[in-house]
Order: sequence, then structure tokens, then C-alpha cells
Amino acid sequence: MNNQPSFFIALFAALLLLNISCGKDDKCVAGTGGAVTIAAFPKHHNLHIYSEAMPGYPDSAFVKFSPPTSFVTTSNPAEYDLVVAGEAGEDHIHLENLKCGDYFIFMTGWDTSSNERVSGGIPYSISETSGEIDLEIPVTE
Repeated sequence: MNNQPSFFIALFAALLLLNISCGKDDKCVAGTGGAVTIAAFPKHHNLHIYSEAMPGYPDSAFVKFSPPTSFVTTSNPAEYDLVVAGEAGEDHIHLENLKCGDYFIFMTGWDTSSNERVSGGIPYSISETSGEIDLEIPVTE
């Protein structure tokens, strides 16, 4: 009977620890509704790609929240959770209101130096809960 208070204290400590660790994971789930902005810069052969450099071909950013390890990149907007078109003359796209978490960012654009469509993407993890992050996205033919 003397072990009952020790048992309840140990149980309470275990539940508290479990609650803290679960709460930590819940806070960092990729998606919108946060206070982080990524300024995504598509780069090809060390050159920035400018949106609408070729009329009708705006840069585009395709973002997948919490991508599975088997995620296959595509430029099909239906495969992504967020799609943002670039503004004419800009060399980056703002991906706003993101939460911390894991993302896959895929970009397309028109490279005037090679006169062709370029695309590419990278996985990226956000640990911050606010602020702006400059991120270069390598793109290729």
C-alpha cells in the first residue's frame, strides 16, 4: 500500500512527459496559417530566373506540405497543396503564412539565356515560427 503514492507520481510524470512530447510534434506540422515567409529564388547556372521574362511564362512555385519520402516531383498543380505564380519582373516568389514543418518546393520558369523552360525542386524543413527565409531553388532544363 505504501507504493501507491509512488506509482501515481510515476504515472503522472509519464503522462506529463508524453503530453509535452506530443504537443511539441503538433506545433510543427507543415501548412498555411503560420508566420513564416519563404522568398524562393529559382536559379539556373548561377543565374536568377525572372518571372514573365518570356510573356506567358510566369515563374511558378508548387509546394507540398509534409511530403512522403516517395513523393515524385511533377508540375501538375493537383499534386501540391499550394501553387503560387510569380509577379512579372521579380526574381523570386513569396510563399507566405507558412508554419514550421517539412516541405517540398518545386519551381518552374523561363531561362532567357538558354531560351527554354527550366524546373526543379528541393525538400526544405522550417524550424522557425516567424520571419522570412531566402531560399535558392536549383532549376535545370
